[in-house]
Amino acid sequence: MTGWRKASIAGVGASRQGKLPGETAISLATEAFTAALADAGLEKSDVDGLLTMPGSSSPEGAKHYLALGEHLGIDPVLTGTLNMGGATAGALVQQAAMAVATGMASVVACVFGDAARTRGSKFDAAQGGEVSWGSWGMFGNAANSAMGAARHMALYGTTSEQLGWVAVNGRRNAARNPNAVMREPMTIEDHQASRFIVEPLHLLDCCLITDGGVAVIVTSPERARDLRKPAVDILGMGQGHTLQTFEQKDWWYLPHQEHCVARAYRMAGVGPQDIDVAQLYDNFTIAVLLWLEHAGFCKPGESGPFVEGGTRIAIDGELPVNTAGGNLSESYMQGWLHVVEGVRQLRGEGGERQVRGAETTLVTGRGMTLNTASALVLGKGR
Repeated sequence: MTGWRKASIAGVGASRQGKLPGETAISLATEAFTAALADAGLEKSDVDGLLTMPGSSSPEGAKHYLALGEHLGIDPVLTGTLNMGGATAGALVQQAAMAVATGMASVVACVFGDAARTRGSKFDAAQGGEVSWGSWGMFGNAANSAMGAARHMALYGTTSEQLGWVAVNGRRNAARNPNAVMREPMTIEDHQASRFIVEPLHLLDCCLITDGGVAVIVTSPERARDLRKPAVDILGMGQGHTLQTFEQKDWWYLPHQEHCVARAYRMAGVGPQDIDVAQLYDNFTIAVLLWLEHAGFCKPGESGPFVEGGTRIAIDGELPVNTAGGNLSESYMQGWLHVVEGVRQLRGEGGERQVRGAETTLVTGRGMTLNTASALVLGKGR
């Protein structure tokens, strides 16, 4: 397996996660940045690229990189801020990789921080735009995914219990993760008994809202090999977007996500049979079912039976999924921790949740009104 291998992830770091009164998006991003530097064995002076995503509690918007860069005390040669929701982590790692590969920067830090839980963020899909979707009852991001779940159920016979196995698997994995926010045992009965948020999605079909920060450091494979931790190479990258929403036929199935993964596979020279671990964006349980189909792990309509019982997607199963707990149980860092867990699995740092013999991982993200997606194929460094 060759793959692209023109950039590597050399360091990852995360702040404390959960409800953290007194912290801000900037302070949590700084904590994560410091942890990523220590993980890589780098100094702040080594960083010449800074790419950021503002959290929902960040007031700076497009100027977020200025605020964070000033706080960190760095003067990069490459910088900027991007917000594509849950697709941003993958997209910024891709930008960092391209910058390293073209020589525009040598060590790029991709950083996110948010105090969403403390600040009461609602992630309300009814806000913004010329016309509020709330005027016809579209309140909250769960509504978007509930439409997709209902359609999948109607077409393929998918059940709420099958969605529940995604949540149970995430919680089971989080119980093995000392940094996870939700580690209490969950059963399929617990899932079914939880109240509806937007039918057919129950409370336990929905991701957490948490405070925290995450950072990922990208550099060249040559430099990464000389640093503190084993290098993780970027084998393939992909994005997929539709700037249409409900007016597009079969919009609910999000076909751009399938195209996104296909592009990453092509660049990496791999297929679904080559993926050892999958970190699939799980803002809602239905998202994992769609990603399983989009990434070719099963055929359209077969993801419900694929996850039923939780055996196939368990850590020791056919395709381990969201081994740290994901957005549903580890923490809601809008997909950033999916990248971190992908790296840790390939380094063999998973502890009780380590997948034996993991050589490759697929990391996916999706965001905004479900119309933007990113994918990374990562592999052990040479």
